[in-house]
Amino acid sequence: MAKKPLLRAERVEVIYSQMHWKLLADLRRKAIGLMEALERFSIPCIVHGSIARGDVSPKSDIDVFIPEMYSSFTIENALRFSGFPIIRRVLVQATPFYAVKGYIEVDERTCVSFPLSKMRTVEREFYRFGGEATLEMLRRNVRVPGVDKRLMLIEPTESGHIESSILGQEERVAKLLGISVETVFNRVHTLIRRDSVGRTGLFIERNLSPDETFEMVLKWLADKNPALRRRLRES
Repeated sequence: MAKKPLLRAERVEVIYSQMHWKLLADLRRKAIGLMEALERFSIPCIVHGSIARGDVSPKSDIDVFIPEMYSSFTIENALRFSGFPIIRRVLVQATPFYAVKGYIEVDERTCVSFPLSKMRTVEREFYRFGGEATLEMLRRNVRVPGVDKRLMLIEPTESGHIESSILGQEERVAKLLGISVETVFNRVHTLIRRDSVGRTGLFIERNLSPDETFEMVLKWLADKNPALRRRLRES
């Protein structure tokens, strides 16, 4: 079940158990291996979400994101060279106005994603909103502040984290995370709407066959879809 936005006003301290620290270390170790595979091919990447913040759970996914545009062939080669299986490849566009992205799953809870078209500033800042960490930050055991799906700001402490609702403190959150207030309000609107009407479908979600490349499928879809062509022309 998806986490719902919370309206709780107070700041709450959460103390991590030894089991929590071990889970975090295990997930980060796996993320480091995946990120090292990419960076060996000179592909800078970040991990985002609970693994960057530290507030992981047994259901946490490992989401590695490549912020810049790279050939999907280079990305897939980097993964295969290091022995990572590729079990699913999917091209996604959330709405007609969002950037097109590629997703490569290496297992059910581990994914590498990358843009296939230029992202707007607000789209790039989405990752900072949730919290993002580089490979070097993971190696140094750095945790970062970010906002979870409940719209709770997670601020790491030595023993765990402090959490508080971002509603009513949007400007402070934007400043803390180094992003625009517009991005904070955009995410608030999206997550509250999702809570009230449910998750809506993706504009485009296309699984790739073994003999297809992301670039090939993107061109094929753009030839048939005027909205997608318009978005690509903006890139």
